[in-house]
Amino acid sequence: ARGSAPLRIADFQEVLGEPTVALAKLRELCFSGIPFDGGLRCLCWKILLNYLPLEKALWSSLLKKQRDLYSQFLKEMIIQPGIAKANLGVSREDVTLEDHPLNPNPDSRWNTYFKDNEVLLQIDKDVRRLYPDMAFFQRPTDYPCLLILDPQNEFETLRRRVEQTTLKSQTVARNRSGVTNVSSPLKTTPSSLSEYEVLPNGCEAHWEVVERILFIYAKLNPGIAYVQGMNEIVGPLYYTFATDPNSEWKEHAEADTFFCFTNLMAEIRDNFIKSLDDSQCGITYKMEKVYSTLKEKDVELYLKLQEQNIKPQFFAFRWLTLLLSQEFLLPDVIRIWDSLFADDKRFDFLLLVCCAMLTLIRDQLLEGDFTLNMRLLQDYPISDVHLILKKAKELQDSK
Repeated sequence: ARGSAPLRIADFQEVLGEPTVALAKLRELCFSGIPFDGGLRCLCWKILLNYLPLEKALWSSLLKKQRDLYSQFLKEMIIQPGIAKANLGVSREDVTLEDHPLNPNPDSRWNTYFKDNEVLLQIDKDVRRLYPDMAFFQRPTDYPCLLILDPQNEFETLRRRVEQTTLKSQTVARNRSGVTNVSSPLKTTPSSLSEYEVLPNGCEAHWEVVERILFIYAKLNPGIAYVQGMNEIVGPLYYTFATDPNSEWKEHAEADTFFCFTNLMAEIRDNFIKSLDDSQCGITYKMEKVYSTLKEKDVELYLKLQEQNIKPQFFAFRWLTLLLSQEFLLPDVIRIWDSLFADDKRFDFLLLVCCAMLTLIRDQLLEGDFTLNMRLLQDYPISDVHLILKKAKELQDSK
């Protein structure tokens, strides 16, 4: 397939070169994997996630508008509260007249500030551990956020907030039952890595950018705020945009990631909302669907898992909620996401990928006992995602 790479790139360039992008054609191309070259993947993802419209002429004005809007969010949600906090020590007239930290009123700005800090601490804990096997998230970004990192600034930044918050982090991880642990056993961080050096002033690591994106998302979406696992959804998006070979796009990776993440969450957020678990749009329904699809495709394997009482929530919860981002290495996750984002039925294909993953290890599952099988499913043994996607496509075509 090597010789065909330039041809594939030419196919993408042709579709993306039209004044109006033909979405069906683009989906079909992206489904088989998007070349990294020339920033093609970044551009395709932005279209597939409904961030960029199909009319090419609208792109530059839309991007400018959204990026300005994101700067506005930074000012309102990080800079202004930070200034209020910094000013507290300066002007203390009569505390009874103004909003002060001990004000019991639930509408008090301080009340919000402390609540936000709890969310921030949870985000902070999760983003520091993003892809520990890769140095990328610990490295400094070439485009630190100058609004926030200007040395003239006196205000309290998120970094300072985390350092100064003495609140004991009551874990806001609205974590589901124990078996559906969100991180996979093999991917836990060795303890030596758990405390990262914070970079010197004026620099910021990529994980700090991800932290800011999640904090602003939580502030703008109080109904869901932040739930553990969202960091695993932002990670691959941000990585893809922050490594874009096109530097004028790369410079805006933070804002672009924020909006693409927001659009993606609009489609999958029901998976993160516990109260919807058992509704038609919730995660339980989707997990059951993995089993009913498996029953259609491979009844013997289905019965074996049933007989061993291996429930889909023991493994499929994490597969589905995190779009497989914890099961494979980052480059492979990104390849799977090419196909998922290109799926016009939005994530129906994900159910087939989960089925493919089961059928590809059917012989081991049919022989194994409960413990062995749980280990296989919690730490999936096949790393060749092309094989998995090929199998999923066969399942799709055999409908």
